[in-house]
Parts: sequence; structure tokens; C-alpha cells
Amino acid sequence: MVLSMLLFYGCGSQSNRRTASSPGRVSASTGAVYSFNNDDTTKFQVFTLPKEVVGPRLKFIQGGRAVLGSQEQDIMGFRDNIERTVTVASFFLDETEVTNVDYKEFLFNMKSRVSADSILKLQPNDRVWDGLLSYNDVYATYYFNYPGFNFYPVAGVSWTQANVYARWRTIYVNELSREKNKLDSTLSQSQLIERGAVFPDYRLPNEAEWEYAAKAMIGTQYMDENQENGRIYPWDGRGPRNPYNIKRKSRQGDFLANFKRGRGDYAGIAGSVSNDGDIIPTNVYNYPANDFGLYNMAGNMNEWVQDVYRPLSFQDFDDLNPLRKDGVFDEASTYNTTMISDEFRVYKGGSWRDVAYWLSPGARRFLHQDSATNHIGFRCAMIAVGGRDR
Repeated sequence: MVLSMLLFYGCGSQSNRRTASSPGRVSASTGAVYSFNNDDTTKFQVFTLPKEVVGPRLKFIQGGRAVLGSQEQDIMGFRDNIERTVTVASFFLDETEVTNVDYKEFLFNMKSRVSADSILKLQPNDRVWDGLLSYNDVYATYYFNYPGFNFYPVAGVSWTQANVYARWRTIYVNELSREKNKLDSTLSQSQLIERGAVFPDYRLPNEAEWEYAAKAMIGTQYMDENQENGRIYPWDGRGPRNPYNIKRKSRQGDFLANFKRGRGDYAGIAGSVSNDGDIIPTNVYNYPANDFGLYNMAGNMNEWVQDVYRPLSFQDFDDLNPLRKDGVFDEASTYNTTMISDEFRVYKGGSWRDVAYWLSPGARRFLHQDSATNHIGFRCAMIAVGGRDR
């Protein structure tokens, strides 16, 4: 009898549970009947969430506890990436770096929005390929413009330009969503948000999000939350080669990232089975994804993140969604160098021209936000807001 009553109340409470996609017909506070007529402004309206808003090519990164910082020896002696436990909220992240063709679309669409002078300021800096003592000038002409490089990561883009791209992407995908759902063009941003029909802002991931997503520790644990091992790189093992014969759609012994193997060695010996063949950046899908489904979170291109650089960030960070927005608690005036200011931003990941040391997700470097190089690209993130059954 007691068991029957428990089952009855258990089922009853479950069936009456209100969610974003099933809010019920009547207010639990007042008993008033909800209005679902969007044209009736005389009654309180409840908007149901028809589906979770997710942008194209975004991968869901389930949040949780993470140990940030490098598990490699600090051979540079920077002491700016000591280990610290934090919690990162769920978010979405581009599965690949932003490609040349993605950036071309951005420039094409921006031509109808800004002046010609502004377009010139948004163009990738092709001169990043020039070298006084090398013959790489051909890439200055071809890398961004030639169709064969369409799905290679965009290079020569500064932190500032990457942020403009993210703002444009937010505006443009929301315009397309409005057209697709045939929404009234007079609706304000606030009204679109109420209807669940607008994408949250695209943005650069912060350093904690990027590092958490790169390590992808979900591949090392069981249901009891015990993680069997740490990760130096975004994959298992202590080196840059695939330790398995089936995992990650790669042969055992294959390289798992595009990086510089040693002084003067960008690809290996021609004809060798271990020659990766990638002397410069390569197609963003050429190497296996990590356990979150993200490609090239080590190697190929370094990537800009939101954070202002400070050596003491890992000591000062909040332990929930850490982000350094400026130099508070670690002022630039305490350093006897012009390389520490709020205009210097963190980049991570290692690239085609970096040795394996920099492939560790915990490694961090910095550059002025208006600088551009041939080894720094970016990808966009988006916060995960409340879903259908939450």
C-alpha cells in the first residue's frame, strides 16, 4: 500500500513538472490561465521553447570541474600556468578553426554594412607570410585567395578583427533565423529573446573554456567521476602520435597534430609513412577530433582567446567560469616591461610552426590584440542557455 502511494505521488510529481518546452496551461502561482496568443497583449503570455537554439557547426561542451594549467614541466620558467581546480559552465564551440572561406563570407557580407576603408581594415594581413630570408612570399598571394586553401584556417587576423567577425556572425545568423521562422521584422531584440528565436552572442572563448574543451577529459573517466589519467595533450598518451590502432580514425603511430617536429623539420622525410606532409597549415578536418568532437585543439593554428594576459591569472581567477577581463589585482605598473598591458591577449594551442611543447592545452602565450601572424587563427564560442527540459 505504501509502495503504491509512493509510485502514485512519484508519477504525479513527474507528470506535473514544468519545463521550457512544456510550461503547462495554468500559472502555478495564481491559477490564471496562460495566454499563448502572440497577438494578444492584454493577457500574460508564456512563450514555449520549440527547440534549443544551436548555431551551425557548433559542438556542445558539457560543463564541469576541471584542473587548468600545464602538466608539462615549465621549461620556460614563466610560472604563469600553475594547476588550479575550477568549474566551467556548459557552452558551445566551433568544431574547427574559422576557415578562409568563412572569413571571405564575412568580408563579402560586410561590404553592404560598412565603408570600403573599414573593409580594408578587416582584411587578413597577407604580409604575415613575407620573410627577408625565405621564399614564402607566394603564400602572401595565394593562401587567402586561392580556392585550394578555402578550408584552411584563416591567418593574418588580429584579436580585434576576430571580435568583429564574432559580432557580425551574431547579427547575420539572427537575421537568417528571423527570415527562416518568418518572424515580424519589427520585433525588438528583447522580444526575439522572449520567443527563444535568437542566438546568444558569438564570441571568442575565454581561456578556461578553451583549455577545458581542448583537454576533453570526458574521454578518461567512468560514471563514478574517477578520471583514470590526466592528459598532457588533447588525446591519450605521452606523445604526439596515436597510441591506438583504431581510435580517432587514425593508424597507430600517426601524428595527431600538425606541428614542427624539430629545428628545420616541419613535415618529416618525403616518402616516409610517418611524414605528415603538412609544412604549413592544413585543411581544418585533416587531423582526428578530440573527445568533444573538436578538430585541431592542438597544432595547425594557435587560437586567440578573450583573456587579457597576466602572469598571475591562475592565482587570481575566480573558481567558477574564470576570465581575466583586465588587469585588476595584477596591475601593469607592477611589471617593468611594456609587454604587460590590457592590450595583450592570450593565445593557445600550438601551431604548424611550433614544437610539441606548445601543444599542451595548459601552455599560454600572449601578443598585442592588434597584431597578426601566420600562426594564429581563432574559433567562436557561444554560451549554452536553458534548454527544452530545464
